[in-house]
Amino acid sequence: MAGSLEGFLVLIVAASICSSSFASSIFQPISDCHRSAALELFTPRDGSFFSLEETYEALRTFEVLGIDNKSDIDTAACQSVLEILGSPSSALKDLFYALKVNGILKCDIEKDVFEGVASRLQATVSGAGALLDFYYSVGGLVFVKDQTSKDDLYLADAEGVFGSIKALSQSDGRWRYNSNNPESSTFAAGLALEALSGVVSLSSSEIDQSLIGTTKNDILKLFDSIEKYDDGAFYFDEKLVDAHEHQGPLSTTSSVVRGLTAFAAVTSGSLNLPSGLVLGLARFLLGIGIPGDAKDLFNQIDSLASLESNSVSIPLILSLPATVLSLTKKDALKVKVNTVLGSNAPPLTVKLVGVFRSGSKDTSLIEGQELKFNPESAVYALDALPKSIDVGKYTFVFEMVLHDPDHLNLYATGGQTRIPIFVTGAVKVDSAEISVLDSDLGSTETKKIDLAGENTVSLSANHLQKLRLSFQLSTSLGHAFKPHQAILKLTHETKVEHSFVVGSSGKQFEINLDFLGLVEKFFYLSGKYNVQLSVGDAAMENSFLKAIGHLDLDLPEPPEKAPQPPPQPLDQNLRYGPKAEITHIFRVPEKLPPKELSHAFLGLTLFPLLGFLVGLLRLGVNLKNFPSSSVPAMFAVLFHLGIAAVLLLYALFWLKWDLFTTLKALGFLGAFLMFVGHRILSHLASISSKLKSA
Repeated sequence: MAGSLEGFLVLIVAASICSSSFASSIFQPISDCHRSAALELFTPRDGSFFSLEETYEALRTFEVLGIDNKSDIDTAACQSVLEILGSPSSALKDLFYALKVNGILKCDIEKDVFEGVASRLQATVSGAGALLDFYYSVGGLVFVKDQTSKDDLYLADAEGVFGSIKALSQSDGRWRYNSNNPESSTFAAGLALEALSGVVSLSSSEIDQSLIGTTKNDILKLFDSIEKYDDGAFYFDEKLVDAHEHQGPLSTTSSVVRGLTAFAAVTSGSLNLPSGLVLGLARFLLGIGIPGDAKDLFNQIDSLASLESNSVSIPLILSLPATVLSLTKKDALKVKVNTVLGSNAPPLTVKLVGVFRSGSKDTSLIEGQELKFNPESAVYALDALPKSIDVGKYTFVFEMVLHDPDHLNLYATGGQTRIPIFVTGAVKVDSAEISVLDSDLGSTETKKIDLAGENTVSLSANHLQKLRLSFQLSTSLGHAFKPHQAILKLTHETKVEHSFVVGSSGKQFEINLDFLGLVEKFFYLSGKYNVQLSVGDAAMENSFLKAIGHLDLDLPEPPEKAPQPPPQPLDQNLRYGPKAEITHIFRVPEKLPPKELSHAFLGLTLFPLLGFLVGLLRLGVNLKNFPSSSVPAMFAVLFHLGIAAVLLLYALFWLKWDLFTTLKALGFLGAFLMFVGHRILSHLASISSKLKSA
């Protein structure tokens, strides 16, 4: 439990660090953040995973990401593979994933084991009727053929098997899982395309091209149901009514991508799919960031690996290392172009074809500019931003142009790519002044303030006057700048705060506080008010919170039912801070008597006991009347033991016990003595009466 929680926390931290690269409409290739997530999510328990399916997903993810982590699980995994392949009762799905795992680990498996598995799979194909049976058996035969030297491993009736699988397709490009189930599935379409690609590769002769052409038409119909986000990402979603078979957008899209690329790899001719659709699928898979589930991470990485080297169209991803550029630091605009797994792109040119201010429909601020390519860092850069770029939000429009005409049909660039850019810079603050005005707007006291430095302005006003604050904000190009916030705050000496938004008109920012209309808001509190001004914006590098000075405000006495100021929160330092140290003064112990006196007193307390023993001897105590019969003798012994226990109780009271504990024990012991004493005394009395009568 602790280990799982620790891994979860590490994953959350990694995701929070890496997710900053994934903003709206910005897609980044696979990075080290995905590798860190894979190591956290795919953690074997006691050297193995729960199933061979999980084992394959971990190994496949590590293989694509270039993580050498096989040695931690290969021994246990190969042992499971040998057991599954060698057992005649293994489930079809287990055989399928055992062969997949062996394809990566290359376990030491005898030739006759493969032959037995191949015979069983061929028999399953012949009698299969459900899509999953075809998927597992045909896929398993493909893996057997790839992992052995059996070049003559073919399906006896490949076209018949192809037709049986094709019979489960629907008119909208989706597939059914079996002929008895009327519901069709987009996820099943991806499985069917993978199974059909396996049939083609296992066919000893060319499959009828009419069947291939019909399947290609089904693929085009399937893409008619594709869904789209505003950022250009395309995805498939499941529409099954049966919730048991429902798959999410990620798993559904991954299934279609795997089936599409597998079928395109074994058939000739083009699928006539627009390259923008393939690029949109890649954008969806990258746009989800870093999944927090192992299954989702596998689906993302495996489907991206299918797009990395496919015969349909290889998507190229344009990304920016930084989407926040500083005019003050003169940051350069840098662009990278990679495949989905981060490999370098083929030779191409990146052009900045337009820059538009966000929310504006104006024409582009620049004409097309070509970015310079640095072959060492594989980065396209624009050394200096266009001079027309000012502080604010922009949309940069890029275009990729491939150098080799043969690459036009091989790679998908997506035409123009629009990326939001945030430009920051220092904002100039001018003409700042604060003044107290009479009711006729005549200024009685005006002072200049320096909002870039320190201020100690001292003003005074009454309820018939006004406070006026004004300043100007402009960018480095002289344009008016409107920050996200401009707030004037007055804080009374009793910690009661009042905040006011400073309005603007162009470059000019101004606020007038009429104290006559604010007396109730100020709770009729006269006295000293500290004055603060805060101006801030994400694009303003010199945002500030400045103490301007103080204002001595004279307000009239509050009426009887005037509003009271809100209670101020307690100072947390006073409530939870360290308390004052408490010093205890203990009573001085009294002087004890000498030891000799204590010993003498102890002797006096023991003297009655000694006198008691002497008295017993003088009386001639003996055991002549001790009962001889068993029952009276037992009560006599218990009675004497009770007397001894009472003496022991006195000793305990003297040495250790308190009065209440002693009395409690004496109560139980007294009842016991009363019972046994009565019995033994009754016996002695009966004996005495018998002797007298005799």
